[in-house]
Amino acid sequence: MSELRDRLQKNYRRLAAQFRSQKVEAWRLYAQDIPRYPYLIDVYNNFCLIYDQGRSDLVAEEVIEEHHNDALRAVQEVLNLSAEQVIFKKRERQKGEKQYEIIDPRAEEVLLIQEGELRFEVNLRKYLDTGLFLDHRPLRRELQKISHDKKVLNLFCYTGSLSIAAAAGGASVVTSIDMSRTYLDWTLRNFKHNQLSSGHHRFVQADILAWLKADIEESWDIIVLDPPSFSNSKRMEDILDIERDHSFLIKECMKRLSHSGVLFFSTNKRKFKFDSLPFKIKEITHWTTPMDFKDTGIHKAWEIRHN
Repeated sequence: MSELRDRLQKNYRRLAAQFRSQKVEAWRLYAQDIPRYPYLIDVYNNFCLIYDQGRSDLVAEEVIEEHHNDALRAVQEVLNLSAEQVIFKKRERQKGEKQYEIIDPRAEEVLLIQEGELRFEVNLRKYLDTGLFLDHRPLRRELQKISHDKKVLNLFCYTGSLSIAAAAGGASVVTSIDMSRTYLDWTLRNFKHNQLSSGHHRFVQADILAWLKADIEESWDIIVLDPPSFSNSKRMEDILDIERDHSFLIKECMKRLSHSGVLFFSTNKRKFKFDSLPFKIKEITHWTTPMDFKDTGIHKAWEIRHN
């Protein structure tokens, strides 16, 4: 346990003061730094979320339990938290909608997490994911800088954190599209948490593959495309596989992008390979990856423009 505690203390000393100065309350403390402790550990203000990334069947149950207890004690000591403030979840490879399934239907307690000038609602217990993708923090910051008087389209918007950033940056209209009513309602609450009027923005529940196939003459100055790697939701007409379908998604987005506009495309798919496409494509992973996710390969991102 001392090895893990020492690593947590080292990471905390390196990161905590910087995030405090930036008014960032949610960040990653630890990412499987030590092989025998395969955890992701995230700080959420006065709470901590530990994801167990899964073990080999060759690892004995008593060893797993010992490491589990080590992690709980180390986090409590380093962050000065009670047992009730530390939440443990098992994270295994998920397909489709599984990461969005309810795992604790009674968990209605939510937190408001500050990130610079913005505030986001998270639920640490109800779902596998919390409602806020921490690794998109730099992209949120960029959208807040560049969205003034721009029309912004956010596809697969989830709980709308990127939409919030664009709206807070003065976007003339933000269109947020997701297949889930639950997450669109969450997006609306995030607008309220940030004292942003939702009246002139748009919130569309739609199968995005089908929506992109429709004839839409409207164009946008900024488009955000952050699809799941795979989805076979019953609410979709087709199965989404980002490796197979990214060319279609990008081409359809570019039809709707203004002449001088920019498309931000990102994926969490490991070993993702880009098809050859007739656009100006620049990888921006280096600046879209925050300092608490460096060397984790959490995502890849590109800026795509018309030639």
